Amino acid sequence: MKRNAKYYMALAGTGVMLGLTGCGGQSSVQEASSEAETAPAEGDAAEESVEGSGQTNENAENGQNAGTQIEAVLYELPAEPEEAGVYVEPIENLPEDFIRGVDISSVLAEEASGVVYYNEQGEQQDLFQTLAQNGVNYIRVRVWNDPYDAEGNSYGGGGNDTAAAAEIGRRAAQYGMKLCVDYHYSDFWADPSKQMCPKAWEGMSIEDKAAALGKFTEESLTEIIGAGAQVGMVQIGNEVNNGIAGETDWTKRRQLLQAGSAAVREVAAQTGNDIQVAVHFTDISDQKGTLAIAQKLEDKEIDYDIFAVSYYPFWHGTIENLTETLQKLTETYGKKVLVAENSYPYTTADGDGSANSIGEDDILPQYPATVQGQTNEIRDVCAAVADVGSAGLGYFYWEPAWLPVGVWEEGAADAGQVLEQNKKTWEQYGSGWASSYASAYDPKDAGVYYGGSSWDNQAVFDFYGQPLESLKVFKYLHCGTIVERQVESIPVTEVNVSLDGEIEMPQTVEVAFNDRTTLPVAVRWDEAQLAAIDTSEGGEYDVAGEFVIMQEGEENSADSDIILTDEVITMLSETPPVARITVSKLNLIANSSFEESDTSMWEINGNGTDFQDKAADAHSGNLALHFWSNDEVKFTAQQTVTGLEPGVYEFGLFLQGGDAGDNADLYIYADNGTDSLTAKTGVTGWCNWQNPVIDEITVGEDGTLTVGVSVNAAARAWGTLDDFYLYKK
Repeated sequence: MKRNAKYYMALAGTGVMLGLTGCGGQSSVQEASSEAETAPAEGDAAEESVEGSGQTNENAENGQNAGTQIEAVLYELPAEPEEAGVYVEPIENLPEDFIRGVDISSVLAEEASGVVYYNEQGEQQDLFQTLAQNGVNYIRVRVWNDPYDAEGNSYGGGGNDTAAAAEIGRRAAQYGMKLCVDYHYSDFWADPSKQMCPKAWEGMSIEDKAAALGKFTEESLTEIIGAGAQVGMVQIGNEVNNGIAGETDWTKRRQLLQAGSAAVREVAAQTGNDIQVAVHFTDISDQKGTLAIAQKLEDKEIDYDIFAVSYYPFWHGTIENLTETLQKLTETYGKKVLVAENSYPYTTADGDGSANSIGEDDILPQYPATVQGQTNEIRDVCAAVADVGSAGLGYFYWEPAWLPVGVWEEGAADAGQVLEQNKKTWEQYGSGWASSYASAYDPKDAGVYYGGSSWDNQAVFDFYGQPLESLKVFKYLHCGTIVERQVESIPVTEVNVSLDGEIEMPQTVEVAFNDRTTLPVAVRWDEAQLAAIDTSEGGEYDVAGEFVIMQEGEENSADSDIILTDEVITMLSETPPVARITVSKLNLIANSSFEESDTSMWEINGNGTDFQDKAADAHSGNLALHFWSNDEVKFTAQQTVTGLEPGVYEFGLFLQGGDAGDNADLYIYADNGTDSLTAKTGVTGWCNWQNPVIDEITVGEDGTLTVGVSVNAAARAWGTLDDFYLYKK
């Protein structure tokens, strides 16, 4: 379907909504400023101009900020389903003004580093135009106070100060996209694990810090609007679950949040803009904890409009819990809700030589790491927000254009050379997640792990800047797409067998198609590989198979109502199924992962522990032994196992966490009454699971063994322990 573009002249700061016109020809823009409307020819979008006017004294006196006049180019949404390379299931009754947003904070540093973006035709094109053409109507940008060292070198991560945000906002307005300004109130990354105070605010009293925060917000936001940005939303803090600007006490946090909110309200009044105030939190998988935060905001009488959350499905629980939690937030507290951050991989490959944050082990079975899997995940999260009702404002995808500054390929002859050049580029332009110049400000994280983009496999552009078909999901959320049916994925078939058990193989394998249907297809397994498996010993074994493709006229599937086309049959023949057979050792630890309500077999002494129900922090299942305390964390958790056969055993567990301190002492132990064996361990970050093991443990005739873990760590150390195991060797 041919796209039609329309020009609208709009004054920055007037609150006019700009974006794509809606499904069925309905418009998602308010045409209050549509004088100077014209209809350019195809391709004119790339040539639109920006006119500067500045704020006059008269405007300031009248409380209006004319800012910069922007000629905004708008693109129509499809009126009906269209053919596309990905299947998009339409979301029923999706509001025309539903936020279809992306956070492209890294774009200026990427462009300075030589990254080039293309359109669907393979032509070099402004990223903002490509996003607008594909249905994006809102841009989000992070803002750090002073992300530079004393010599002016960028800390990296895009170098997002106010000037960068203003430029991104101006370019967004050229294509009718509104702006969400995300203030971190820090000089670099702020998240639940760290909320560092800006350098300039260090040592201030809370009263002075609140005043400084308010002044910074007002001046920064005024500058951004003055550049022509159509600011519709401001976040006062980023993922502020555990603090903001170096403050963790809720009374002090209230002063800072209120100062930020008041500053936004003041700028909105001065400029005549309708700007919503958002607070932003994460860990929504913990519904009880999320609602407790909302109650704290209510109790503290904090002024805000939107409760925004981060939702990454590999960390934050189910889609169903997301909708349920958002519904409870709006029903209980009367606030609007929003997913402020989300993303998902289209590949597990690394494009720049700087390790990815999300890899093979994080991929969810319902969303394979493919372009279609990425499309489905984006669509489903948008649907989850829409299911909340009118209070569900929309969605932002986090950093869909953070690409390699130089494409690196593992094992390639020039891999080392490319990586070295990438490192120089990241340092020069701040286009990696952090540069070495951030070490003084953030020595424990950026100072150790600085590097490139850990997010390039979650972009909606390939490593070379070509848009993926998944980018089109924003355009087709209302109306959906038409696709030719193809095989999307053939999941590995998991078969679990107990020691000395009989292997029972399935007769069919569920094949997933790009239209989100599945089909059981008959399969024949390799008999020789099956016969070679020794079930008397634990282990994992892969067994190959082949699909049983029937002749024409015969049923070629367990479901005779669905016909396999020649193209699908060819795909199946080229992609053989695989079964992973796990022969499980008998775990002799009772309630080893704390999923059962009876925990009486565990002896836990010390402080700071509880049984936490939070899947994101568990190694498996939902529960784990959690530790945290304002005081020094010191405890042991052990279990005495009796009735063991004499012999040699192996004991281990999984743990993750952080902030244990320089003098932390963590170890596991095994005591048979005569000898006590230990193995040192530690915590290195959230979900960086450690697996300490003690093998060659001897159990004598009494058949008794005590195994456990000892943790001695600094105040405010945190973490979880899960999946204890004891096997006879």
